[in-house]
Amino acid sequence: MSFIPAAGPTVPYLLIGLIAAAVISFVLTPIVRRVAVRFDAVDRPGNRRVNTSPVPRGGGVAVAIAFIVVSIGLLAANAVTPFVTIPASVDGRDLLGLLLGGALAAAFGVIDDSLDLRARWQFAGQLGLAIFAIACGFLVETINNPFGPDAIRFVGPFAVAFSVLWIAGMINSINFIDGLDGLSSGIGLIAAVTLGVISLTTDVRQPFVAVLCFALAGSLLGFLRWNFHPATIFAGTSGVMFLGYTLALLSILGTAKVAVAMLVLGVPIIDAFWIIVRRLAQGRSPFSPDRGHLHHRLLDVGLSHRQTVLLIYGICVVLAVLALLLSGVTQLYAFVGVFFASGFVLFILARGEFAGALAPDAFAADEPDVEL
Repeated sequence: MSFIPAAGPTVPYLLIGLIAAAVISFVLTPIVRRVAVRFDAVDRPGNRRVNTSPVPRGGGVAVAIAFIVVSIGLLAANAVTPFVTIPASVDGRDLLGLLLGGALAAAFGVIDDSLDLRARWQFAGQLGLAIFAIACGFLVETINNPFGPDAIRFVGPFAVAFSVLWIAGMINSINFIDGLDGLSSGIGLIAAVTLGVISLTTDVRQPFVAVLCFALAGSLLGFLRWNFHPATIFAGTSGVMFLGYTLALLSILGTAKVAVAMLVLGVPIIDAFWIIVRRLAQGRSPFSPDRGHLHHRLLDVGLSHRQTVLLIYGICVVLAVLALLLSGVTQLYAFVGVFFASGFVLFILARGEFAGALAPDAFAADEPDVEL
């Protein structure tokens, strides 16, 4: 891994974006919390929920505002005194899709945090966001080919279909892993930093994208102060929708970094996949909630809430390091390896005394965010 010459001069602006976004989200989150309490947008204790008292949700609003405000500020500053070059592959439509689309994702999540929408409406919202992003020019047209030297290219409807799958799948992966205090926001923070660092390497050469990634990382860092265990506020659907959508688009913006995102976000992506497979194998809807997620399994093993979150953080950091050290096809090989290894681990944890987590009464309980 080697960095471009512009990496050094860009670092101060990365830190400015990160710190500014962290301060804004840190200050805004308690305000959002008070508003959520006033409108009774709270998660109450239940069979599947780990909180033992009502906790407000909707913290994703603070994250979204911090990211959007800082990103617009950095864009304005760069227009006056250029400190990074905006690549020709990034235009106004891309920025509109990223920033306005992120705002729409958070707004839709607020509606769900308030009204607890049915799964079909959440799914419709995700498809709408994906279509909006594609209309703004976000298409995954190539990915690395693990079986040959040439990249796999998607054309026309296939590119559209894969892009919809990528964006909606990313939102759902974040949603599925959003089950413990600070888990999804911490994983998002690690992913954002990794995408930012990889954007400064000679393989990608996108310091402008790195600035946006660090702004997202800062907004998550400030929020994590209030969201880490014991959380005083949850990200809610607003956070899930915004984070999943924004990470998906940042991995596409400029030069596609889908393989990097797949590896660093391997834990939520793979967890979502195996959960869906298991539910279908049991003849249940893939959207039905249960206690079969990786974090539930680790809690059942005997780890504490905080130990479980820190362990998953550690796994994500290892995957992030692999994403930085490996390149191209080897990133996909690493992802496949993690994919099967995690499936084996989940299978082992589901056996014996832990099989009780699959009992029918465990499926009847509600959960903060409807899984899709």
